[in-house]
Amino acid sequence: MKKAFRKYHRIIGIIVCVPLLLTVLTGMLATVVKEWPINIGLSSRLMLEIHTGEIFHLQAIYPILNGFGLIGLLVTGMSMSGLFNQITNTIKRG
Repeated sequence: MKKAFRKYHRIIGIIVCVPLLLTVLTGMLATVVKEWPINIGLSSRLMLEIHTGEIFHLQAIYPILNGFGLIGLLVTGMSMSGLFNQITNTIKRG
């Protein structure tokens, strides 16, 4: 079972790597550009357009896809950790 979850975790990680990286970096950069007196040559509006997927015309589904990707990584990662087995065993004993 853990072998299957490793496989799924690896595949999901590869698929969501770039969108999540874009979301994290542009969110951080938008905050830096907007709140700190540092001029990096990029507007916070451009960073937010990339952050929300608006620049790719995906603003309606980009956050949902990012969310599903993160949920998939969390479920497969937690399953591999053995935490679910501990909870199940505790419930069965209790």
